[in-house]
Amino acid sequence: MSDSSDSPPAAQGPEPKPADRGPRWPRQWNPDRIWPPQWNGDLGRLRRTRPEPDATVEEIASRDIAEQEVIEEVISEVERRSIVDGEYRFKAWRLAGLGLLLVLTIAVTLGGLLVTGPPSVDELREQAGVDSWDHLAIGVKDDQFGVASYDKEKKSWSGFDIDMAYMIAEDLGFRRDDVKFYGLESEDRARMQAIDPATGERVSVQLVIASYSITDERRTAGVRFSAPYLYTEQSVVTLNGHAAVSAIEDLAFQRVCTLSTSTSSSALKDAGAYVVRKNRVSECFTELDRKTVDAISTDAAILAGYKWKYPEKYKHWDLGLEKAEKWGVNVGENPALETLVNLTLYRSYTDPKDDRWERAWRENFQDELKPNGTTPIAVAQQPPAERPDVRRLPWEDPLG
Repeated sequence: MSDSSDSPPAAQGPEPKPADRGPRWPRQWNPDRIWPPQWNGDLGRLRRTRPEPDATVEEIASRDIAEQEVIEEVISEVERRSIVDGEYRFKAWRLAGLGLLLVLTIAVTLGGLLVTGPPSVDELREQAGVDSWDHLAIGVKDDQFGVASYDKEKKSWSGFDIDMAYMIAEDLGFRRDDVKFYGLESEDRARMQAIDPATGERVSVQLVIASYSITDERRTAGVRFSAPYLYTEQSVVTLNGHAAVSAIEDLAFQRVCTLSTSTSSSALKDAGAYVVRKNRVSECFTELDRKTVDAISTDAAILAGYKWKYPEKYKHWDLGLEKAEKWGVNVGENPALETLVNLTLYRSYTDPKDDRWERAWRENFQDELKPNGTTPIAVAQQPPAERPDVRRLPWEDPLG
């Protein structure tokens, strides 16, 4: 009998298969899976490697769940970035489209403005012929103190109309030395002709600024006026000692001198006065001094200057007429020049920094207020001026 220690070992059965320990891979795994290019930066670091052989099912499942959550989070972030990028690109394209639309709109607007809009200042100057003039000839009165007068001794011009002429000339590009004044008679204001004192010959002028009232009758006759630059009214001057004149009817049956072609003659005729016409107001005062006429009636701004010049000799009376005398510039048959003159009046009226009109009023009429007492001279405010139809680009001066 053999010893038990020499007997072969008892059979232990077959070696258990790995399957007997349960499944090691809960699902199919492809470690070499190819991800979309836009995910590579976020997911490359998350590609799993094959787990260790001795990992349990629970460990593998837990790890898979955690990795899946991370992957889903990354995918969600990538999708969010894609949406944001898409929105950004959409907004960029939309802004670019709006910008292009704006550029096209401006181009079309400016194109239409340049082609079909009103003329520009440069075009008006060309149409008027301003740039071809070596000087600016202006017809004015020369015997109206405070309005327009010529001092023969000083050889100088002064007065409100003279200052208006310089203001317009400045905007037209002329220096004071380039402006030539010519005295003219009342009847010559419409035909725009004056007498050259140096030669005695008639000369044509480009502008007439000569206490010239704007009326429908004159416009119908062909006079082209600018916008008004002064408001005044009709009044009367007599010698001191004359009976009071409080209304135009007080002049009935009296000899009253006025300027030829003056608007004052109609009211005098209606009042029953005997009207005497002269071409120059100085001629009327000569007649009054001689007592060949009883009174002089014309615009108050003209008569006030004589009352200021000779305060002891004359009496200035207010007639209380409601009709206003509106002085304008005669520009002749030159509509482009009319627009340029109106542009100056518009600038002067609109621009608070432009005090040329106010300064002209103060320097010529202010001193006349006291000697003329309660009789009005002229409205101390520039008449309203509308903006003329001149093309202006959006970035240009709105007052130009």
